[in-house]
Amino acid sequence: MSGHSKWATTKRSKAIVDAKKGAIFTKYGRLITIAAKKGSDPTTNFSLRMAMEKAREANMPKENIERAIKRGTGELAGAQIEELTYEGIGPAKSQFIIKCLTDNKNRTAAEIRHLLADAGGSLGAVLWNFELKGVILITAEELNGKNLMNNDDFELKLIDAGTENFIKESEGATIYTKTEDLQKVKQFLDGENIKTESAEIEYVAKDHGQLSDEEKEKVQKFIETLENNEDITNYYTNVIV
Repeated sequence: MSGHSKWATTKRSKAIVDAKKGAIFTKYGRLITIAAKKGSDPTTNFSLRMAMEKAREANMPKENIERAIKRGTGELAGAQIEELTYEGIGPAKSQFIIKCLTDNKNRTAAEIRHLLADAGGSLGAVLWNFELKGVILITAEELNGKNLMNNDDFELKLIDAGTENFIKESEGATIYTKTEDLQKVKQFLDGENIKTESAEIEYVAKDHGQLSDEEKEKVQKFIETLENNEDITNYYTNVIV
């Protein structure tokens, strides 16, 4: 996604956190469970630390987080959670990669097919137009508060830490890194006491499609259905809405 569409997605996600905490806690619990399979210590398990940060920002209770970690390490019994990734064509020939965590593969597969078909799309290969990148968001408020929005020295340090691209917009800044450099750049920002809005490995589109206002409305409606689905943990698209 471009920085703009990523910031728009972040705003919508925060609204959903406020409106549907139960569903959000389920999503974040599954993210923590999957991440904890690689180790229960967030200081050495970067994926777990990021999942826990998301959960805490959504005010997920501490005991829920601890249970999710124990399910991941096998200390607690629970349904087997699977990671699934779907490629598809959405409204107005928009391209989507949809990531899911589910305890019922058949149910989720049927739901994804239904959501795409209901929006006039279908499952289909689109991965060729995406590449995996580390993506970090920092709000304009955070950058301006530390006088970093137009700070050349800060940007040079970011490059030294592993930043490939630093895009500034009205909402804030989007940092792109190679996947293997995401943790290093995040650690640099933490060391500088700079709060990040998010830090994740994401599918970033190489080429973006253009939409009319009517097409944007259709895509936005489709995105809302994705964000309201309990099994869908994230999605990536090649259009700006």
